[in-house]
Amino acid sequence: MKAIVAVDSKWGIGKNNDLLFSIREDMKHFMEFTMGKVVVMGSNTLLSFPNSKPLKNRTNIVLWPDGNRDDVVLVRSLKELSAEIKKYNEDDIFVVGGAMMYRTMLPYCSEVIVTKVQANGEATVFFENLDLLKNWTCDEESEVFDNGEYRFTFCVYHNNDVKEF
Repeated sequence: MKAIVAVDSKWGIGKNNDLLFSIREDMKHFMEFTMGKVVVMGSNTLLSFPNSKPLKNRTNIVLWPDGNRDDVVLVRSLKELSAEIKKYNEDDIFVVGGAMMYRTMLPYCSEVIVTKVQANGEATVFFENLDLLKNWTCDEESEVFDNGEYRFTFCVYHNNDVKEF
């Protein structure tokens, strides 16, 4: 299982249940990795999407203890989530948010694909700073891209101590 996230310079990921930045290149990057795959999220992440609709052309698994939706695969507990994701190839599973889901699932992720935006998005929710965690290493970092509004890099971090979920 992997996670994919965009962070600001302080590892912030969101504010007011929304992304900090809207960067076309990052959205394309996200789509390239997740299209046709399985995305795992919490209910607030689903509700933050346009019209609260699931992501197209992906299997959307949503942890939502008291939710009632038929357009996603709804799981009500971590035990149900564990059973559900075992049905898929682990390399095809991407945790996509929000903060609580990332925090809960991070120990079980073998890899995190991070878009690092060189800006302060004044976030109110944060991702773990992988640069400070001893079991995580950044094994790939792209050149710095500049789209005229933001400077950013694409990085791949690997977990050297993946837990069994």
